[in-house]
Amino acid sequence: MPPPDRAGAAIPAADGRARGEQPSWTRVIARDPGVAYHQRVIALPIATAAPMPAPAAGLDAASLEALRAIDLRLATIAHRLVTANAPLCQDQAPATGMVVHAINQYDRDTQPAARQVFGFSAPIAVEGVVPGSAAAAAGVSADDGLLSIGPRALTASTAPPSSVDRDLALSLLEGAASPVRVTVTRGGGEARDIAINAPAGCRSRFEVLLGPAMTAQADGKVVQIGVRFFERYRDDEVAVIVAHELAHNILRHRVRLEAAGVKGGLLGEIGRNASLGQAAELEADQLGVVLLYNAGYDSASAARFWQQRGGDIDGGLFRSRTHPATKRRVAAIDTAAASLTEQQRPVIPPILARRDQPMK
Repeated sequence: MPPPDRAGAAIPAADGRARGEQPSWTRVIARDPGVAYHQRVIALPIATAAPMPAPAAGLDAASLEALRAIDLRLATIAHRLVTANAPLCQDQAPATGMVVHAINQYDRDTQPAARQVFGFSAPIAVEGVVPGSAAAAAGVSADDGLLSIGPRALTASTAPPSSVDRDLALSLLEGAASPVRVTVTRGGGEARDIAINAPAGCRSRFEVLLGPAMTAQADGKVVQIGVRFFERYRDDEVAVIVAHELAHNILRHRVRLEAAGVKGGLLGEIGRNASLGQAAELEADQLGVVLLYNAGYDSASAARFWQQRGGDIDGGLFRSRTHPATKRRVAAIDTAAASLTEQQRPVIPPILARRDQPMK
């Protein structure tokens, strides 16, 4: 779903929840291109975030470890999709497989727990590493402190808690040539130079969106997936949503809809605005199936997901008139999946030609 303009911050809240209820989350986050994860970022890049009011108390260690696990789940799904589909993407960046975060992303009340859990031997650090990625092969480990990226030394900013430091690291990683050269410190020990032979990947950042809503959206640069998806669904099911949102970015839907004069808010729900919004959703469904297929997922999984989970999501995430009905999208997805049977990967679909054309 192409989103409205984003802004925000977040940091997980304290406990005090009923049995079976998941914690609410918040943390400071950037809304620029970059991957942020509840204030970490995967250097696919990838990131996490959530616009919510900050809780009175900071996050505890258990909440931070839970966030790390969710960040790595999204990073792993995203890494698989962006590397397998790099030939489909006009904009590319090295896909290192690192999830990056900075101590200054965390609310001041949370920073002591963040230092306890993540070490932060440097102000900018590696939250996690996607298994089997280039970073993993090069020997990068979770909690390594990042001292430099290429020739650029990384230092902490003096700004209030924000994603500025993380965003700088992401920009440097995105603009680097492979092998990506980084200097790390482990546990505050001796500096170590590492060369990461990162493959090309589609240039998008991925964020875990904290909060109770079943939200997924893409703005052309960043894909945001609500934390509730990870609580309710298996990773192969979450991959359907991630692929759909990545498809919006690849097809440049936000730029094309804005060029067509489509308005957001209530005005986006009527007339031509709604019609073009539905067209964008159907395009993303069609390309999303191809992205899944190229990445080795079952191409029929998207139709199954909408058949089995559509009622949950159509009641919230896709309730807007800008989204086609579940039956219609399942039929279109089935048709797209059937056309992929036994095709050689990667499939380069004709729909990509539309990304430079006006929405109509």
